Amino acid sequence: MGGDYWRKIKLALGLNLCLTGNNSDYHSLPSSDAALSQSTDFSSYAPPSDPKSFNKSSSKRACCSICLTSMKPGNGQAIFTAECSHTFHFQCIASNVKYGNKICPVCRAKWKDIPLQGPGKGSSLRSRSINRPIDNAVVTFIHRMPPRSNSIRNSQVPEPVTYDDDEPLECKADSSGRIAPTVYHDRRKISIQTFTEFSTVPRSSQVNTFSVLLNLKAPSSHSWQHNIGNLQFPNMVAQRSRAPVDLVTVLDTSGSMAGTKLALLKRAMGFVIQNLGLNDRLAVISFSSTARRIFPLRRMSETGKQQALQAVNSLVAIGGTNIAEGLRKGAKIIEERREKNPIASMILLSDGQDTYTVKNSTSSNSPNYELLLPISVRTGESLGFRIPVHTFGFGADHDPAAMHMISEISGGTFSFIETEAVIQDAFAQCIGGLLSVMVKDLQVTVECGHPAIHISSLKVGSYPKSVSSDHHLGTIDVGNLYADEERDFLISINIPRETSDNETYLLKVSCTYADMITGEPVTMEGVKVRIGRTDIHDKQEVSSAVDRQRNRIQAAEAMTQASATAESGDITGAVAILENIRRVISKSASAKSHDRLCISLDAELKEMQERMASRNVYDATGRAYILSGLSSHSWQRATARGDSTDLSSLVQSYQTPSMVEMVTRSQAASMSSSSSQRLLPVWSLGSKSKPG
Repeated sequence: MGGDYWRKIKLALGLNLCLTGNNSDYHSLPSSDAALSQSTDFSSYAPPSDPKSFNKSSSKRACCSICLTSMKPGNGQAIFTAECSHTFHFQCIASNVKYGNKICPVCRAKWKDIPLQGPGKGSSLRSRSINRPIDNAVVTFIHRMPPRSNSIRNSQVPEPVTYDDDEPLECKADSSGRIAPTVYHDRRKISIQTFTEFSTVPRSSQVNTFSVLLNLKAPSSHSWQHNIGNLQFPNMVAQRSRAPVDLVTVLDTSGSMAGTKLALLKRAMGFVIQNLGLNDRLAVISFSSTARRIFPLRRMSETGKQQALQAVNSLVAIGGTNIAEGLRKGAKIIEERREKNPIASMILLSDGQDTYTVKNSTSSNSPNYELLLPISVRTGESLGFRIPVHTFGFGADHDPAAMHMISEISGGTFSFIETEAVIQDAFAQCIGGLLSVMVKDLQVTVECGHPAIHISSLKVGSYPKSVSSDHHLGTIDVGNLYADEERDFLISINIPRETSDNETYLLKVSCTYADMITGEPVTMEGVKVRIGRTDIHDKQEVSSAVDRQRNRIQAAEAMTQASATAESGDITGAVAILENIRRVISKSASAKSHDRLCISLDAELKEMQERMASRNVYDATGRAYILSGLSSHSWQRATARGDSTDLSSLVQSYQTPSMVEMVTRSQAASMSSSSSQRLLPVWSLGSKSKPG
């Protein structure tokens, strides 16, 4: 087998996919999209029986498995050769081991001797060059690790008191996100459509409850052309004209993350890093018993990406789970940064329950999960905006109620990562949205067009809303929209009798927002909603658009009710609630016409029933699955749960083209590993059809 082929195999190991265990674990890990040449087909590759054979095969064209660059002699960089015979740039491996990682990133051998750049704090031992001939310009630095149980903590670099050391923006955007002044404005406007429950109402009729559907759709980025067939994807999301992002990832590195979990988290973070653009900035917080900023807010230039990969590569699993401290430091980074990208967000991943902050209240047995959130995330008062926290519950032992509460309060989403290997797809779907924000601070105003008409309710999910005291004016704070993302809101009004006119002026809809391409404020005035008045009293067909959204809202309300019933201990009653709403939806006009949303809702409700087969099943996966579904429907934004990131899944609500693109990239990378299907049986990608 050619040396170039082995070089690419070794590049796949460049993100330090660490496992705790024997070398057989090494072969079960899918390679990273960040390191692989995407035009190479590894589907027929069978890994060697001895991981150390990688070093022999690639000796002619060695590259550092941490930074993925050449280790050709004479390039002016010192090279470290470990006792297992694997070689790395001295700077790269020194950065890796200063956090206490004594495991070879390639073969998993445990090292007795490690490199150190300088004197350890509180130690008289020093790194020194060895006085002997140097072969092939390879300099080997070896230092004995002090036999101290707290050596990991002692070797950490002190953190600054204030996180105002963020890297300056190269292409500075103003507070509203101006990054490109030239654009065709007519292509960038939000689409507003309205649908009335019925097309006409008899003049003599007075309707007390009448539904009007408001549909909003964000502009498209016009960049979805790619060839799925040959699995080649340019980095379109990162390169298209869009608002840059400040992203803070808060990662659980408690003891329960050891082994495959941590390895797959590193792989997923590698995918995120490689798909961020030049003007995006990333910071990384790790938390266990305490929290630590392992990577400051830096631009994702080539150098920034290399440093971020090294930082993530250094993660080790140890200690307890202090979610509150991790979130506090994550919010501190966003709050204290000197310069600001127009979009800021946090990603929180945990596989456990907070054991430090959450305490039972004196009046009830319910934990006060709000204590996990910093005040700035809870209210946004100190920042002038909320920091959306997108939470990812990893495995069966995390606290779904806590993760759901954190996301709901902050305006983020909650995803349930049931199977370990799906973590990268879940991250991919999330950043596919974050890297495509087209609309910021969207606010919708609904005004009654007739003095006798009143707004009785606004069905908007979790979005902040208000209705004036006279019920003539309603507002909805939608916030940010991703490219091609839609929002559907159901407005309930009354309709008075009409004596003379042939139509009645019901509502006027307007909105304001910031265009994230131009940075300019946009005001869209007066989309007027009218309904015809006739003398005919014939029965009419309900609008299919209104009917399908009514089904969605009713399904979400049933999920909420079923969740509360299950939490009270009545699993049978919860299943009955879900069965009843399935029956109601099946009788609707849109379901009878095989509407895709109705099919998806039924599949999701059925899945929830199956996850309530018993109390044990509900506690293991049902609670997390339902709460993740509620998060998705309340914000009308895609979340990962079950097999929802599988492109052939029926439970696939609210995915945008940019999300599908990123998930497809992630799954293409996973397909390149011969062992990926062994980790995740539901990934039958070979049979997937091309997304529409």
